[in-house]
Amino acid sequence: MTKLGPLGGAYAELNSADAATAAATAAELQDLGYSTLWLAGSQDNNLPQISNVIRATSRIGVASGILSVDRVPATEVTATYTALEQTHPGRFVVGLGGAHGAKPLATLNAYLDQVEPVVPRSELILSALGPRMLELARDRAAGAYPYLVTPDYVASAREILGGEPQLAVLLDVIPEADPARAREIAREGGMRFLTGLPQYAASLRRMGFGDDDIADLSNRLVDGVTVRGDLDAIVGRFEEYRAAGADQIVVQLGRLPREWWSRLAEAVS
Repeated sequence: MTKLGPLGGAYAELNSADAATAAATAAELQDLGYSTLWLAGSQDNNLPQISNVIRATSRIGVASGILSVDRVPATEVTATYTALEQTHPGRFVVGLGGAHGAKPLATLNAYLDQVEPVVPRSELILSALGPRMLELARDRAAGAYPYLVTPDYVASAREILGGEPQLAVLLDVIPEADPARAREIAREGGMRFLTGLPQYAASLRRMGFGDDDIADLSNRLVDGVTVRGDLDAIVGRFEEYRAAGADQIVVQLGRLPREWWSRLAEAVS
C-alpha cells in the first residue's frame, strides 16, 4: 500500500508553470524533505505535468490532487500510469474525485472499474468528505484526501476508514499571529467559493457548523478548518490532526512565503 509520508505539499501553480520551473520546484521540495507533491487545484488534465515532475525527480511521490473523473478519461490515466511504472515505479499516486453529477458514487465506481485493471488499489487515493465517499475510499482505494475539515472530522473519518488506509488532510496554513488578519487572509483565499459548493456545505454541517457560519464564514468556522500563528502554533495544530488520525498533513504551498517551505519541512520531518 502507498505510504504517503508525514508531510505533503499541494501546489496548484505548478499546473500552469513551464516544464523547467515545475521540475525545479519539485526537486526543491524533494530536497527539503517533503514526501509527496500534490499537483492540485486544476479541473483540467495535468497528467503531462505530473509525468514531467516525476521524471525530473528521483524519490518524491507525486499525486494528482485531484483528477476530475468528469473531465479526464480513464484511458488517459491508465496510459500515464503504465508509462511511468515502466520507468519510475511507485512514484505516481492517482488521486481521483470531481464526480459532481446526480450520482457521484455510481460515477466514481464506474470510473474505478475502468482504472483498476491497470492501477492497483494501493496506488489510488479518493477525494472524500461524506461517510459514503469515505467508505468508497476504504473499499476501493488506498485512502482519502479531505479538505476544509476539523480534527474531530479526522477522528470520525479514521473510524470509517479503519487503521490501514491512508488519510491525507489538506490544510490552509496562515503564518500570521493576529487572529483577525489571519481570518481575513483565509476568507480571501477561496474559502467562500468552496463553502458555496453543496458537497462542502454539507460536510461542514455534518461537522456542526450552521448555515449562518457557512454563509458568513464565521470566526468559529474559519478557526475550525484552518491553521494559523507562528511556527510553534502551526506545528502544534498539525499534531492535533495527526493525533486524530491523519497520516499526512498536506500544506497549501502557494499561500506561504517561500522561506516557510523549509521551516515546515524541518519542523515536521
